[in-house]
Amino acid sequence: MRAVQITEFGGPEVLKVSEVDAPVAGDGQVLIAVDRAGINYADTHQVENSYLSKTELPLIPGGEVVGRTADGRRVVALVGSGGYAEQAVAAAPYTFDVPDGVSDGDALALVLQGTTAWHLLKTSTHLAPGESVLVHAGAGGVGSLAVQLAKLWGAGRVIATASSDDKRKQTLDLGADAAIDGTPEGLKDRIVEANGGKPVDIVLEMVGGKTFDESFDALARFGRLVTFGSASRQAAEAIAPGRLMKGSKTVAGFWLADCFRNPALLADPLRELFDLTVAGKLRPVVGGDYPLSEVARAHEDIRARRTVGKLLLDPTR
Repeated sequence: MRAVQITEFGGPEVLKVSEVDAPVAGDGQVLIAVDRAGINYADTHQVENSYLSKTELPLIPGGEVVGRTADGRRVVALVGSGGYAEQAVAAAPYTFDVPDGVSDGDALALVLQGTTAWHLLKTSTHLAPGESVLVHAGAGGVGSLAVQLAKLWGAGRVIATASSDDKRKQTLDLGADAAIDGTPEGLKDRIVEANGGKPVDIVLEMVGGKTFDESFDALARFGRLVTFGSASRQAAEAIAPGRLMKGSKTVAGFWLADCFRNPALLADPLRELFDLTVAGKLRPVVGGDYPLSEVARAHEDIRARRTVGKLLLDPTR
């Protein structure tokens, strides 16, 4: 079968389409003919071996797929790796039936980035009605869903950051009350200004470095910041315990892989997200559909922040 296989770690240049042996499903596994694979920012870390979990070569990247099983079920699945291929194998507990009314792109947007947004707001920061929420990269895969979910769940004011006028307009179209430039310099002041002169209650942060520092400084008393990525590939300043105590602030981390030991932590949020999508209350954003042969361009685009929403990879092209 055709697949993207890397034999060395690096940037987009190491992503090559190859002919490899098709996978074989073992006990408790499901073989899926892949219609689309999802592309995530985390994949760029996996390819350069800078992700939280280390990987071994050779590697077929790609953490989620949507397609058909041998018995004709239309499913979306989390596969860990191996998704950038014509066929993939998933563990049965992480294979979910896709309901009518949910497109392939919708399903891929929701299975990983949607469940991440769900947990960021409900599990990590415990959003309460009326609280203000800052969503970094509000036009991205997680951010575009987090903006909508925060509004659906009663946030008082939702502020999104984005890197261009077009992206900021998109976050407003998704329901954000304000959209600001996410450039780190002066970010704290822009956050407070966008929130009517007040610090914010919740921050969803995935940039790292100075963006993390400025966001932390913009937290209100009893404010919560959850970090779930490091797109800048830069470390933030260390936070001394006294800085947490003053203002009673909380910093949490979130990694969806920590939900994998309990499939219900994925299945239950995903069921709710599917229902919201079918009802027209949640609108996943699909930002690009790339042929398998252009996987390097897809990684270049996502690293350069030229993309919005969910990116798809088509193994049939």
